[in-house]
Amino acid sequence: MQALADFFVAPLAFPFMVRGLVASALVGALCAVMGTYVVLRGMAFFGDALAHAILPGVAVGYLVTGGGRRSLFWWGLGTAILMALGIGAVSRKANLKEDTAIGIVFAGMFALGIALISTVRGYTVDLSHLLFGNVLGVSPRDLVLVGAFGGGVLLAVVLFYKEFLVISFDPDLAATLRLPTGLLSRLLLVLIAVTVVVSLQAVGVALALAMLVIPAATAYLLVERFFHMMWVGAGLGALAGVLGIYLSYWTGIASGAAIVLVATGFFLLALAFKSTSSRTVGVLPGRSR
Repeated sequence: MQALADFFVAPLAFPFMVRGLVASALVGALCAVMGTYVVLRGMAFFGDALAHAILPGVAVGYLVTGGGRRSLFWWGLGTAILMALGIGAVSRKANLKEDTAIGIVFAGMFALGIALISTVRGYTVDLSHLLFGNVLGVSPRDLVLVGAFGGGVLLAVVLFYKEFLVISFDPDLAATLRLPTGLLSRLLLVLIAVTVVVSLQAVGVALALAMLVIPAATAYLLVERFFHMMWVGAGLGALAGVLGIYLSYWTGIASGAAIVLVATGFFLLALAFKSTSSRTVGVLPGRSR
């Protein structure tokens, strides 16, 4: 019993661990809430593209500031929002399907990011935290940014919950109700973009998609109602963040990878539970809201 207490209490003696735990819990919950829309709307490709396409903005910010990391958040945020809006613009003006527009914008932005980053001397060291996260390096200022932007995203979800629900489950009803579906869809893309940028400090570009998809997909296996899926996913995401930090501390593996491994473990457990249950997994149109 004492060993178990030491397992959880000992890391709390370090302020950077406390900040890392709080940041991981916030990011895990936020990603799961927005991941609910990503999973149910089939937007996993968008999340992946967005996570990689912010590289040009990060690279430009790195070059402009001479390596200052504090401004990289703002450069990444601006690039993510521009990409989210750009996908809608390309899809609308070129009369292309959204996934095709995502592929075009993603390929161009990612290639530009690689080209810019390759010009930075020592970029493999200096920018590696953007690829794999560095949640144990979260400063009090970073924690405030995560809390502020994460809170803003969750507030927007609360305010537009019904509207997002309608455009996600029944676009025809949304058109009948004369909802501004285009504007709401772009707003949802922007909120996902902000979520991805906020999660970079914790899990990095390479693993941001995992935290968007895995906790929400796990909740999808366990509950039927959309609202419950959000809450269960948020709880699982936050728990994965906390346990992942402890796993990273005691084993020495990368914090971002540890968080995703814990989340994947939750998914496999839910899948095993589901396979032994008589209840079958419902498809999207039949799922309760």
